Amino acid sequence: MVKIKEIKRTELNTEEFIREKANEISSLVGDGLAINALSGGVDSSAVTMLGHKALGERLKTYFVDNGIMRKGEPEWIVSLFKGLGVKVEIIDAQDKFFNALKGLTDPEEKREAVTQTFYKDVFGKLVRESKAKYLLQGTILTDVDETVAGIKRQHNVFEQLGIDPEKEFGYKIIEPLVQLRKDGVRALAAALGLPESIHNRIPFPGPALAARVIGEVTREKISIVKKATSIVEKKLADSNAFQYMAILHNDRVPGIRDGKRDFGFQVEVRCWDSVDARVATPTKLSHETLTSLAGDIIKQIPGVVSVTYNIATKPPSTMEAV
Repeated sequence: MVKIKEIKRTELNTEEFIREKANEISSLVGDGLAINALSGGVDSSAVTMLGHKALGERLKTYFVDNGIMRKGEPEWIVSLFKGLGVKVEIIDAQDKFFNALKGLTDPEEKREAVTQTFYKDVFGKLVRESKAKYLLQGTILTDVDETVAGIKRQHNVFEQLGIDPEKEFGYKIIEPLVQLRKDGVRALAAALGLPESIHNRIPFPGPALAARVIGEVTREKISIVKKATSIVEKKLADSNAFQYMAILHNDRVPGIRDGKRDFGFQVEVRCWDSVDARVATPTKLSHETLTSLAGDIIKQIPGVVSVTYNIATKPPSTMEAV
């Protein structure tokens, strides 16, 4: 395996990096086409702007609506990037992803189902139709580190595991951000002209909300975790934390509603302080904030009877549950 030379945030010259990577992308693609998937996270947003700087209209950008993204995400992202001069086409693939996830409970099997559906099924079709030979994606160094170490299989890591994307999926993958960690990508995104709502946005997992449902991923569970995510993100927006999220547990727990015993869902809130996601500590939220958060989740989401807060560090915990 080729060792990746890290460019630390303190060593990063954003203007020079943008110039070098834009030239590299342009040289690799030549007169052909490339495609990329925009999820709205800082990594994919940065690589989208970098790709369009290098290729212009020869980079086709898609937002894959897999049904497991945050509430209102596709429409917001398409509108934001339209304002930046980047056309984004939404691909409705909800049924494909839910069918692929049906019956799966093992975390790695779920991640693999998302990976195969995304790269082989959805993007395989887009590549064939567009005749593009390259996929531009925002893999960063932490994704590679965690996958190679066996901590967690990140959906966007292939060559570092000995998997040839061209042989497996029919196209080559360009990863211009792979030398950077999250703090470096944020600086790059700002230099590329992305607004703070993007370059300072909290991280979001590649498998989306499927990474925040313990057990089988169903439309009902995604609906619950989507609502809980919206509440948590609004409530903790001013916390200055690195990342915050809502996790839906699998087992139902006993509760009381209207004076009667009730078995309902349990939501776990996680909020992290970190620089680059390699190590993290739980944010010391006030008891008042936690109480208010729990009250809103229980009040606004039918079926939820319990809300907990994770206080384990990373490691041994991981930021995402799945």
